[in-house]
Amino acid sequence: MELKTKTKEASLEHSLTGRDFLTLDDYNEEELSYLLQLATYLKNARKAGKNVQPLKGKTLGMIFEKSSTRTRVSFEVGIFQLGGTGLFLSKNDIQMGRGEPIADTAKVLSGYLDGIMIRTFSQAVVEELAENASIPVINGLTDTYHPCQVLADIQTIQEIKGGLKGVKIAYIGDGNNMANSLMLGSAVMGMDISVAAPTGYQPDPSITRKAISIANDHGSKVEVTSNPQIAVDQADVIYTDVWASMGQESEQMVREQLFSTYQVNRDLCSLAKKDAIFMHCLPAHRGEEVIAEIIDGKRSVVFQQAENRLHAQKALMLALMG
Repeated sequence: MELKTKTKEASLEHSLTGRDFLTLDDYNEEELSYLLQLATYLKNARKAGKNVQPLKGKTLGMIFEKSSTRTRVSFEVGIFQLGGTGLFLSKNDIQMGRGEPIADTAKVLSGYLDGIMIRTFSQAVVEELAENASIPVINGLTDTYHPCQVLADIQTIQEIKGGLKGVKIAYIGDGNNMANSLMLGSAVMGMDISVAAPTGYQPDPSITRKAISIANDHGSKVEVTSNPQIAVDQADVIYTDVWASMGQESEQMVREQLFSTYQVNRDLCSLAKKDAIFMHCLPAHRGEEVIAEIIDGKRSVVFQQAENRLHAQKALMLALMG
């Protein structure tokens, strides 16, 4: 049995090398489970003071067209801890920001680097970069998806709940990139998810349909509603995000009115299971999408999930670039 397990892991390891990480539905349950196991191993090794540096001599280029705290620090520290080097490339530093074709940038960087992480607005930019690069491309965030965050979220849920099957996530608020990726990640891993968002602000219908199809194959459930009480009912995880994401600042006042009944507060949380946890991808606006009592309370695991960005992304880099 041990030999079979090692052979299976070696096969998975080989199948991930050189791959891109653009959306979670590009990976199956077995592959994501392997990444989670690797993330746990790297986290435990770090806590035990062990240096695991299999990426010595490797370089990750980090393209940022959107500002960041967690994405930049976790990737830059992560590649360093694995023995490699991270190169920060803002839109003002590279010619792609001045009109150089994405395909040209991808081909040039492929000659210098071992991997690319990009955080940008358009998913099409990430996909074109990946199509033309001969090295792995990691989606650090777009307006459509945030797969790295959800990989760390799944790791956090697994750590706290002891497993994923049958876990219900209630996502409350804007049906944005987080909602899209949470639906896909939950579906692939066999978790139930209920997304509550106002009409007109619900997740992308095509992504919702895709998530429902995947969930049907895994015996889980994906639901979209405009009623936050229905979503939170008997939930194991309550998740929210800011009401106005980066680039939507001009809509802040309008969104505050539209989303006022979607605040995660004591009354809403009382409908979830007694041991339900609270999650938020951060940064958070206390008093808007969540009250301070909840995000700073005992049920909140927001800083554990933030830390897991480091470990999950180290696993990702190691699997793709190793």
